[in-house]
Amino acid sequence: MSELTRFGVSLEKSILEKFDRLIRRQGYSSRSEAFKDLIRQKLVEREWEEDREVVGVVSMVFNHHQRGLQDRLTELEHHHFTQVIATQHIHLDDDNCLEAAIVRGKPARIRSLAERIQSLRGLKHCSLVTTTTGRGIV
Repeated sequence: MSELTRFGVSLEKSILEKFDRLIRRQGYSSRSEAFKDLIRQKLVEREWEEDREVVGVVSMVFNHHQRGLQDRLTELEHHHFTQVIATQHIHLDDDNCLEAAIVRGKPARIRSLAERIQSLRGLKHCSLVTTTTGRGIV
C-alpha cells in the first residue's frame, strides 16, 4: 500500500455543502474517497491526452434487423483486431441488441475506431467510455 499524505483544501461553505450532499447520495464513506476518485478521473483524462496505451469500452445499441449492420460492425472489429480485445453481445429484446467492445491502444486510434463505429448507419446509440491501464496513475 502507498504512503498516505494529508493536505488541506479551502472551499466556500456552499460548495462544500453541495459536495457533501453529492457524495452522500453516491454512497461515499468519506470526502477523502470522493476526492481520490475525482483526482483519478482527471489523471485518466490526462492519459487520454498523451500518447500512451489506454483502455476503454465502446458500447453500441442497435436494431439487429438493420440490414448489413452486424456484418459491417464485425468487419470493422476484425479490421481493428489489435485494438478490439473482446466483445460482448447482448439481446435486449426482440429487436434491439447491445454490444460492448473492450478496446486497448493509443488514444487516437481508439477514438478513430469509436468514431467509425458511431458513423455506421443504423446504430441507435454509441459511446466511448475511457479508462486506463493504470500505469500512469499509480
